[in-house]
Amino acid sequence: MSPTKSNERVYQPAILFHMTEEGGGASERVRSVDRVFQLLEHLADNGGSRSLSELTRLTGLPMPTIHRLLRSLINDGYVRQESSKRYALGPRMIRLGESASRTLGSWSMPHLAQVVARCGETANMAMLEGDACVYIAQVPSPNFVRMFTEVGRVVPLHSTGVGKALLSTLPDEKVLMILRRAGMPSITERTLTSPDALLDDLAHVRKNRYAIDDGEQELGVRCIAVPLDGLPFTAALSISGPSSRIRMADARLIASQLHAAAADIRAAFDATTARSVS
Repeated sequence: MSPTKSNERVYQPAILFHMTEEGGGASERVRSVDRVFQLLEHLADNGGSRSLSELTRLTGLPMPTIHRLLRSLINDGYVRQESSKRYALGPRMIRLGESASRTLGSWSMPHLAQVVARCGETANMAMLEGDACVYIAQVPSPNFVRMFTEVGRVVPLHSTGVGKALLSTLPDEKVLMILRRAGMPSITERTLTSPDALLDDLAHVRKNRYAIDDGEQELGVRCIAVPLDGLPFTAALSISGPSSRIRMADARLIASQLHAAAADIRAAFDATTARSVS
């Protein structure tokens, strides 16, 4: 690596300066980093927007400390302040999220390919993104007639198998908050459009450990999905295809194949994490 010339400007996020201001010791700097990620997580959990008083209540941190950290994050583009004075995730988070999604999607592909080999239908991986879900990986079915969903596509939670699998990992109170913000538009004549109906369905998902989209997002298409838990993000795996090939009687068997893939992905993630911190 060539040395930096004296007249070159080296980019250093403003948050690093505030970490130095709050304390010169390494432990204080680590604490500041923890606080930054805590703030970002709380913003993401509420659909990307919080007030200063809400962040103070949720974190238990002094308001001046939160305000200093937020100003630094705003200066670096990771947070923005809306006209309502609420704070929201900023545009630089998009690049980080897209890069992480691509990496995770590529890393999961061999496991999805094994599911396709066992089930013969298209396998997908999706993540919770705000009040919707986004597909981050897909391995297509070898069949001539098959389902295709563009990686990066954002879809509703209430009308998709992966969406309902993701919602099943949340408490009902949080599900209702999401539904109030996102709504429950009718995508097909089979879409669930009332919160009570969806909560009843989610109760079955939690009991059976798999979700079903039976023509609720697209008529003639059936999807079986399971939550991918045990990871530091909310994700789900699914198999989708024509309802003529994916029979309701096979739902439990397909779900077991997805659960096996989920276990493999968790094990691979744990092994990767262990190597990275060793």
